Amino acid sequence: KPVSAAASEAKGAASTDIDTAHIKYGYCTEFIINLEKHYDENSEHEFKAYLESIGDSIVVVSDEDVVKVHVHTNDPGKAISRALTYGSLTRIKIDNMREEHQEKLIKDAAKVAEQQKFEEEERKKMVPPKPVGFISVSIGEGIGEIFRELGVDYLIEGGQTMNPSTEDMLRAIEEVNAETIYILPNNKNIILAANQAKLLTKDKEVIVIPTKTVPQGITAVVTYSAEASVEENTEAMSEEIKNVKTGQITYAVRDTHIDDKEIHEGDIMGIGDHEILAVGKEIQDVTLETIALMDADDAELITVYYGEDTKAEDAEKLEQALTEKYPSCDVEVYAGGQPIYYYVVSVE
Repeated sequence: KPVSAAASEAKGAASTDIDTAHIKYGYCTEFIINLEKHYDENSEHEFKAYLESIGDSIVVVSDEDVVKVHVHTNDPGKAISRALTYGSLTRIKIDNMREEHQEKLIKDAAKVAEQQKFEEEERKKMVPPKPVGFISVSIGEGIGEIFRELGVDYLIEGGQTMNPSTEDMLRAIEEVNAETIYILPNNKNIILAANQAKLLTKDKEVIVIPTKTVPQGITAVVTYSAEASVEENTEAMSEEIKNVKTGQITYAVRDTHIDDKEIHEGDIMGIGDHEILAVGKEIQDVTLETIALMDADDAELITVYYGEDTKAEDAEKLEQALTEKYPSCDVEVYAGGQPIYYYVVSVE
């Protein structure tokens, strides 16, 4: 067989194996034997038979005083050791096909992802932007679902120890295909990042509604009217969130003294918009006291979002207690799924 044909066959065999998901023999091994001992057809037959016992994709080509060898095997050393019985070796090349296969998969996946991103960007260019979009910071799966049902386009996960950055805001703005985008930070610590993202955005109008709590954010979205102008909606949402009082029920992580209250590690705390309203040992007792101090007697609506560490039956007991205590007020309870806070409550 001509040398060029052998090289072509070896290359083809290697490419085929690398393209397969399952690789039986991991090392593509190639070398040239400079013959120094007797080597005839029987020798070549024996050598090939040995290589077949330790691998596959075998190509052995004799050309005057050299033998060119290609084999896929899990132990290149065995092939090399047997070849050394016929002479010295040169041009030894050993490739890890499993590694090459993995690198190929990674490169292929990267190409696919890049193509998908390109196609998505092209698709966005073809889709005209809608007039208004919403970005909201959310905490918990249940609260996130509420925002989605209300028409929020993009959710940024936030929380007590996970404040989104300006970069997170800019990424969200880029994803929302709208001429005007409202951002609901829902946390006083995130308002600055939202405003910085607004200043850095030139191709879209970004409006930050300064919501400091999730209930304020939900109220803002509910207040929005598609029939009203951007200016009217901005004013209406900004005014309406001022009517929302928020309480958050959590636990103390250490002993402390805040707002004239002695607090011990493990105590339950009811935190209002501006101060700690209640401290105690029982979650429901503290929640009821917190809501009472939020002027619930004059409210029309009390909304409760219970967290991931709160049982549904406990939330139902709280709902019953609130309904009995405030019979003229609507009481709504939702599974918020938020961490840290047993309950997030709003009074409107």
